[in-house]
Amino acid sequence: MNHATETARRYLDSWNAADATERRRLLAQLWIDDGRYADPMMSASGVGAIDGMIAAVQQKFPGYRFMPHGSVDSHGPYLRFSWALADARGVALARGTDVATLSDDGRLQSVIGFIDQAPGS
Repeated sequence: MNHATETARRYLDSWNAADATERRRLLAQLWIDDGRYADPMMSASGVGAIDGMIAAVQQKFPGYRFMPHGSVDSHGPYLRFSWALADARGVALARGTDVATLSDDGRLQSVIGFIDQAPGS
Protein backbone atom coordinates (compact mmCIF):
# COMPACT_ATOMS: atom_id res chain seq x y z
CA MET A 1 0.00 0.00 0.00
CA ASN A 2 1.47 3.39 -0.95
CA HIS A 3 1.68 6.39 1.38
CA ALA A 4 -1.26 8.23 -0.24
CA THR A 5 -3.59 5.25 0.07
CA GLU A 6 -2.44 4.58 3.64
CA THR A 7 -3.01 8.22 4.63
CA ALA A 8 -6.53 8.23 3.15
CA ARG A 9 -7.32 4.96 4.95
CA ARG A 10 -6.08 6.30 8.28
CA TYR A 11 -8.07 9.50 7.72
CA LEU A 12 -11.30 7.53 7.23
CA ASP A 13 -10.39 5.35 10.24
CA SER A 14 -10.26 8.50 12.35
CA TRP A 15 -13.78 9.45 11.22
CA ASN A 16 -14.98 5.95 12.20
CA ALA A 17 -13.26 5.76 15.59
CA ALA A 18 -16.15 5.82 18.09
CA ASP A 19 -13.87 5.65 21.14
CA ALA A 20 -12.89 9.26 21.89
CA THR A 21 -9.45 8.35 23.27
CA GLU A 22 -8.62 6.23 20.23
CA ARG A 23 -9.91 8.92 17.85
CA ARG A 24 -7.76 11.62 19.50
CA ARG A 25 -4.72 9.31 19.27
CA LEU A 26 -5.34 8.74 15.56
CA LEU A 27 -5.88 12.43 14.91
CA ALA A 28 -2.70 13.42 16.77
CA GLN A 29 -0.68 11.01 14.62
CA LEU A 30 -2.37 11.96 11.35
CA TRP A 31 -2.68 15.78 11.52
CA ILE A 32 -0.32 18.66 12.22
CA ASP A 33 -1.40 20.53 15.37
CA ASP A 34 -2.99 23.45 13.51
CA GLY A 35 -4.45 21.42 10.63
CA ARG A 36 -7.57 22.77 8.96
CA TYR A 37 -10.70 21.03 7.68
CA ALA A 38 -13.50 22.63 5.64
CA ASP A 39 -16.49 21.40 3.67
CA PRO A 40 -19.74 23.16 2.66
CA MET A 41 -21.38 22.41 6.04
CA MET A 42 -18.61 22.78 8.64
CA SER A 43 -15.02 23.71 9.28
CA ALA A 44 -12.48 23.23 12.04
CA SER A 45 -8.98 24.39 12.82
CA GLY A 46 -6.71 22.39 15.11
CA VAL A 47 -6.78 18.75 16.15
CA GLY A 48 -9.14 19.37 19.10
CA ALA A 49 -11.72 21.14 16.93
CA ILE A 50 -11.47 18.43 14.25
CA ASP A 51 -12.07 15.83 16.96
CA GLY A 52 -15.18 17.69 18.14
CA MET A 53 -16.47 17.99 14.59
CA ILE A 54 -16.06 14.23 13.99
CA ALA A 55 -17.82 13.43 17.29
CA ALA A 56 -20.76 15.62 16.22
CA VAL A 57 -21.02 13.86 12.85
CA GLN A 58 -20.99 10.47 14.61
CA GLN A 59 -23.82 11.61 16.90
CA LYS A 60 -25.85 12.85 13.94
CA PHE A 61 -25.39 9.61 11.95
CA PRO A 62 -25.19 6.75 14.49
CA GLY A 63 -24.38 3.37 12.98
CA TYR A 64 -22.94 4.84 9.77
CA ARG A 65 -19.31 4.48 8.71
CA PHE A 66 -17.08 6.22 6.19
CA MET A 67 -15.82 3.82 3.53
CA PRO A 68 -13.36 4.46 0.69
CA HIS A 69 -14.96 4.82 -2.72
CA GLY A 70 -12.61 4.35 -5.66
CA SER A 71 -8.87 4.88 -5.67
CA VAL A 72 -6.62 7.55 -4.21
CA ASP A 73 -4.93 10.04 -6.54
CA SER A 74 -1.83 11.92 -5.50
CA HIS A 75 0.91 14.18 -6.76
CA GLY A 76 3.43 16.10 -4.73
CA PRO A 77 1.90 17.00 -1.36
CA TYR A 78 -1.72 16.58 -2.58
CA LEU A 79 -4.20 13.72 -2.23
CA ARG A 80 -7.66 13.29 -3.68
CA PHE A 81 -9.95 10.50 -2.58
CA SER A 82 -13.64 9.74 -2.45
CA TRP A 83 -15.73 8.19 0.29
CA ALA A 84 -19.22 7.00 1.09
CA LEU A 85 -21.04 7.33 4.42
CA ALA A 86 -22.86 4.00 4.58
CA ASP A 87 -24.97 1.90 6.92
CA ALA A 88 -24.06 -1.62 8.06
CA ARG A 89 -25.45 -3.06 4.80
CA GLY A 90 -23.22 -0.79 2.73
CA VAL A 91 -26.05 1.47 1.54
CA ALA A 92 -24.64 4.97 1.09
CA LEU A 93 -26.39 7.90 2.74
CA ALA A 94 -23.85 10.39 1.39
CA ARG A 95 -20.79 10.50 -0.86
CA GLY A 96 -17.98 12.96 -1.16
CA THR A 97 -14.52 13.74 -2.44
CA ASP A 98 -11.77 15.21 -0.29
CA VAL A 99 -8.60 16.98 -1.35
CA ALA A 100 -5.80 16.99 1.21
CA THR A 101 -2.51 18.80 1.49
CA LEU A 102 0.31 17.06 3.34
CA SER A 103 2.93 18.80 5.44
CA ASP A 104 6.64 18.23 4.87
CA ASP A 105 6.59 15.35 7.39
CA GLY A 106 3.69 13.61 5.58
CA ARG A 107 0.89 14.51 8.03
CA LEU A 108 -2.34 16.20 7.02
CA GLN A 109 -2.09 19.97 6.86
CA SER A 110 -5.52 20.63 5.35
CA VAL A 111 -8.51 18.77 3.99
CA ILE A 112 -11.14 20.37 1.78
CA GLY A 113 -14.28 18.25 1.45
CA PHE A 114 -16.79 18.29 -1.39
CA ILE A 115 -20.20 16.69 -0.97
CA ASP A 116 -21.07 14.72 -4.12
CA GLN A 117 -24.33 13.30 -2.72
CA ALA A 118 -25.86 14.86 0.38
CA PRO A 119 -28.03 12.94 2.85
CA GLY A 120 -31.61 12.92 1.64
CA SER A 121 -30.79 13.79 -1.97
